[in-house]
Amino acid sequence: MTTYSNRKEVPIQEKWKLEDIYSDISKWEEDYQLIEKMAKKLKGFDGEIHDGKSLYQYLKQSEELSFRFNKIYAYAMLSVDEDTRETKPQSFLDRAKQLSVKVSASTSFFMPYLLSLEEETLKGYIAAEEGLKYFEEDLLESFRYKAHVLSKEQEEVLSQLGEALSAPSNTFGMMNNADIKFGEVTDDNGERIELTRGMYSKLIEDEDRAKRKEAYKAYYQPYVQLKNSIASTLSAAIKNNVTTARIRHYPSALEKGLFGDMVPKEVYENLINTTKNNIAPLHEYSRIRKEKLNLEELRQYDLNVPLVSGVKQVISYEEAYETMCKALSPLGEEYINILKEFKESRYIDVRETPGKRSGAYNLGVYGVHPFILLNHQDDLDSLFTLAHECGHGVHSKLSAQHQPQITARYSIFVAEVASTVNEVLLINYLLKNEKDEKMRKHLLNHFIDQFKGTFFTQVMFAEFEKKTHEMAEQGQPLNVEVFSQTYETLFREYYGEEIVFDDEVKYGWSRIPHFYRPFYVYKYATGFASAIHIATQILDGNQETLQSYLEFLKSGSSDYPLELLKKTGVDLTTPEPIENSLKRFSELVEEFSKL
Repeated sequence: MTTYSNRKEVPIQEKWKLEDIYSDISKWEEDYQLIEKMAKKLKGFDGEIHDGKSLYQYLKQSEELSFRFNKIYAYAMLSVDEDTRETKPQSFLDRAKQLSVKVSASTSFFMPYLLSLEEETLKGYIAAEEGLKYFEEDLLESFRYKAHVLSKEQEEVLSQLGEALSAPSNTFGMMNNADIKFGEVTDDNGERIELTRGMYSKLIEDEDRAKRKEAYKAYYQPYVQLKNSIASTLSAAIKNNVTTARIRHYPSALEKGLFGDMVPKEVYENLINTTKNNIAPLHEYSRIRKEKLNLEELRQYDLNVPLVSGVKQVISYEEAYETMCKALSPLGEEYINILKEFKESRYIDVRETPGKRSGAYNLGVYGVHPFILLNHQDDLDSLFTLAHECGHGVHSKLSAQHQPQITARYSIFVAEVASTVNEVLLINYLLKNEKDEKMRKHLLNHFIDQFKGTFFTQVMFAEFEKKTHEMAEQGQPLNVEVFSQTYETLFREYYGEEIVFDDEVKYGWSRIPHFYRPFYVYKYATGFASAIHIATQILDGNQETLQSYLEFLKSGSSDYPLELLKKTGVDLTTPEPIENSLKRFSELVEEFSKL
């Protein structure tokens, strides 16, 4: 595996090209100053919108400001993520956040104003002003929020609290990405070295159990040490969310979280209940894992090691990209050409370097293109991560090409469908083309583990969020003990009695960044279930599904998520897609156990 001691060593083709947003920082500054002026101008519309023409002028200028603001924020954020230790990019991001609060304050009058209108009055404005046709659906959608928008003064106060309300998330982000120092592990030369996240993802899969245990203990060390501080940030984030939901008159924080996507809470509850009613195959997989590893006790650091030994693959980035393109060829030529453009035009930041943000993500910047962050490790997991993030990237690219700015950003609810369809197509391609029996077993094992991580673990996280928010709503305390007990109980329910618990297991909640984006993780599971249906149909040669799926990728947010999915043949208001996915998991476990 290629390792780099600093960012300068990474080949230029493997670094994203931020110049595509701004050719230099002076251009960023120009937009920053312009946005400040535009925000003041928008504030001047307060009390001055009396007809279709003035309403159109406000909305047009607001969209222009939004376009520019998204660019300056994206540029600052991407710069920080290249090296989270650098203070200069951090200062630009801080300024972008401060500007966000100013913009929010200058436009906070608008929603209360809009909702003070009678719907007939608004429709009269739209009929009188041709330009408002573009904004019509958005304006009428806003009326759905009528019961949850406060008075003009209250909205202004809330907008000024924006930075304070996001402080717990920002604090955890800095701790997790910049401050945390993992414990030491022993390298191949017998030297003691500090663990990194990239090393951990390798070592936790090592066949040597002593190495796995050492890495596991070193990885959890800072989280256990900082458990009280992290519990404080998570507790504050949950309470902020609950308080905001209450202030805005939502029945619960969960329903506030689902409101934007118009997802009934029954979809969320159905996901958890259907999964727990069909949990037996996951418990059976834990039993198989214990047996295959020939262990007296199965522990958490045994849950990621491949069950088929001696098949460690080294997959270079070049090879991974080529394999991905072949695997996704059922999606058609247009799709593959976009993937080639991603690589050739440097949309992707490939390598792990010191200080770089961990993990992987896609960020679509409207009017520019998507940017993808990876920490590529030249292995099978990295190949899947590449396919996953490129799924998001193509979704962003196609939506931006086929939708106007107002509907180009797709909902997070549907985002995971595009990424997971790619993963399902990839595993099917690898299984189909692999002749070596041992490697086939390894791939099957990999798919089961991926299913476990993308589906079952996310449902468990979703239930953790639901329970902790309900505790906050009932006025119960949230602290280390409460989080740990809740997490440990759920872990046992999901993964079964086969696992012997180390002390670290119960602190699993302390390392999950997604808990600072409440009611987000369940979308991985619904996305996974939807993707299994769509990918299966495409692989069966169903041209209707293929065409409806490609249309779905071009749809942005032009309809509600559940409606967009229904057009591809997936109806998440019924248990059927979840049950079908769990049936597929059961078949995989059964097939693997026979091997």
